[in-house]
Amino acid sequence: MTFRPDRILAHDFGEARQSYTARDAILYALGVGLGGDPLDEGDLAFLDETRLSVLPTFAVTLCSPGMWIRDAAFGVDFRRLVHSAQSAEFHALLPASAEVVGTARVVGLADRGEGRGAVLELERQIADAADGGLYCTLRQTLLLRGNGGFGGSPPPPTTSVIPDTAPDAEASARLSPRAALIYRLSGDWNPLHIDPAFAKSAGFERPIMHGLGSYAVAGAAVSRALDRNPADLRALSCRFSGIVLPGDTLTFSIWLDADGAAFRAHVEGRLVLDEGRIAWRSGE
Repeated sequence: MTFRPDRILAHDFGEARQSYTARDAILYALGVGLGGDPLDEGDLAFLDETRLSVLPTFAVTLCSPGMWIRDAAFGVDFRRLVHSAQSAEFHALLPASAEVVGTARVVGLADRGEGRGAVLELERQIADAADGGLYCTLRQTLLLRGNGGFGGSPPPPTTSVIPDTAPDAEASARLSPRAALIYRLSGDWNPLHIDPAFAKSAGFERPIMHGLGSYAVAGAAVSRALDRNPADLRALSCRFSGIVLPGDTLTFSIWLDADGAAFRAHVEGRLVLDEGRIAWRSGE
């Protein structure tokens, strides 16, 4: 199978439309761990359809291009593909139900070199189908571990957002052993998260948690640790630095700054989320 970066860069995703209801938003909230304490009023705000707030990170499930990268025409070694980072800007609150329109495009494909993989960046915007109002801009980074050395430009250098100081706050969040089974019902059908045989063929001892599930857990846990409402998220980004398994407990270290906070997360001392940034809408 020949890797075809030209076809990836030229791929036309078209326009995707999706309708969702309060039930979908509630199922998503359950999939990222809310409701562990059924008496927690903060969690119930995202679970009770009579007074529903929608987690901003629910947007990552909307108008997804799906498993497009599995098309043999692109020549990607899909079993070695890893979702390595995610970022989002949340421009407006998602209503309890809506019809939305998604537009996606490839914004970058960098070459880390033979044996080191390629870095693919995909941008997606989610807007209201009725009036065109923009809800969010998402950027997904994929590491194509089996497709480096194709002669492309290297990725640009980066600097860490994590200060070299003790954290200002800490928090923890335990995932349910069923977390991946619930989260996948929001639209991520990758067999890596349910099929034990597929997970082993990809080099994992068992099915792993969705990166976007851990991403949403971070948004809620860090917000709550700082007495912020997760519904007020304005921006959230992080790098997926290690495998998270259903049933794991994530321990967050948090550093405050003028724009929000930086964070990272460990599971039993092992780094799993890094280079995290979070911000909330001002005055709320």
